[in-house]
Amino acid sequence: MKRSKKLILLLGVLALVSLAAFAALRHEERVEQIKNSDEIILELPVDSIQSVSWEQNGTALAFHRDGQWLWDEDDAFPVDDEKLDGILERFAAFGVSFIIEDVEDYGQYGLDDPVCTIDLTTEDQSYTVTLGNFSNMDQQRYVSLGDGNVYLVQEDPMNDFEAEISDFIQNDETPDLDQVSGIRFDGAEAYAVTYTEDSPDTYCADDVYFTEQGGKNLPLDTTRISTYLQRVSSLGLTDYATYNATAEELESYGLTDPELTVAVDYTAEDEDGNERPETFTLHISRDPEEQAAAEKAEANGDEEIPEVTGYARVGESQIVYHITASDCEALLACGYDSLRHREVLTADFADVTQLDISLDGEDYTLTAQGEGEDRTWAYQDEEQDITALQGALEALMADSFTDEQPSGKEEIALTVHLDDEDFPQVRIELYRYDGESCLAVVDGKPVSLVSRADVVDLIEAVNGIVLRRG
Repeated sequence: MKRSKKLILLLGVLALVSLAAFAALRHEERVEQIKNSDEIILELPVDSIQSVSWEQNGTALAFHRDGQWLWDEDDAFPVDDEKLDGILERFAAFGVSFIIEDVEDYGQYGLDDPVCTIDLTTEDQSYTVTLGNFSNMDQQRYVSLGDGNVYLVQEDPMNDFEAEISDFIQNDETPDLDQVSGIRFDGAEAYAVTYTEDSPDTYCADDVYFTEQGGKNLPLDTTRISTYLQRVSSLGLTDYATYNATAEELESYGLTDPELTVAVDYTAEDEDGNERPETFTLHISRDPEEQAAAEKAEANGDEEIPEVTGYARVGESQIVYHITASDCEALLACGYDSLRHREVLTADFADVTQLDISLDGEDYTLTAQGEGEDRTWAYQDEEQDITALQGALEALMADSFTDEQPSGKEEIALTVHLDDEDFPQVRIELYRYDGESCLAVVDGKPVSLVSRADVVDLIEAVNGIVLRRG
């Protein structure tokens, strides 16, 4: 009896060993079926694909081709053909790096419950591409075409197909506004800006943008205009409120009668480098109800003013975009006072040849001698270092603009002589306004309020020259 039990036990051990050996052989056999490959497993030219659909992470998208790509759920959706063709381009020559043949357990590769299933159809055939787990060891994705094999691909398709419908909208583009010939503002601000080089209407060599007011061409700050145009160019219209705005929606967004319309005339280049004139038009508005609520809160003196949603529309496009409150505020700040010079003296100091200064009832004259880097300044025939004076004069900036006539005491006045046939001199008078500000009058016209501390610095710089002895 004992011998029988031992025999049975030995037979059981032998069976287990045999099964283990058999499993090991099968495992070895299966390992041998994993091989390197540079095979192209799918060749579908982009223009041969008539429809594509996929599902991933609960999101399902489907497109079909009818002269151009259309979204199955709404033909009015403006599909970006280049974007969709771009992700389908990978299937024109879909290559792999490893092939696992005769797969029995798709689960170990995540292909029994794929993370993404892609269906492609041409005129005469359909294809299904399923995406499984990502191999962290190989840094590649497991893929199946339903042919019994599993493949590892180096370029992970999930990078493209993990997308929302908003990723495929053909957004309106904002052009590079480098060569601008004119700007027109309508709405909250209504005036035109022209581009003119070497204008006789300014003594600042950098001035090229002008606006006509009261029959005069007034210069604008080139840097401020360039910054504004850059803001328009880099607006980043991607967050759409609607892609097919109805008349009712346009009214609800405040775009039936926009708060501001900016039209920029510029020169564009085609692919061959040929120049052509273009006009870019941008409409800006704020949510009417939110704007009313914000104005009410501000009038009531509330501590927290609710943020107002901004909207933008390009020309007659049916797409309306959300824009940030900061972008909206910056674009609406386009009035003359927002874009004009803030400097009291806009001339390049290199063009200044003489300074006549009136201070405390005394008159002083400083003269420039020589040219360029060799130029020197003198007071009463004695050479002077006017670095502090120049810096103080150039530092006079408008805190705000005003046409209020002066009523306070004159602090200091300067006549700036320029090497300019059209503007041989500029008269600057600075009057006390209050404890914090002085009123700047340029060529007899009140212009702005400036910091009184800056005016004091100018006075001290002058005294440092004219009161110095020896």
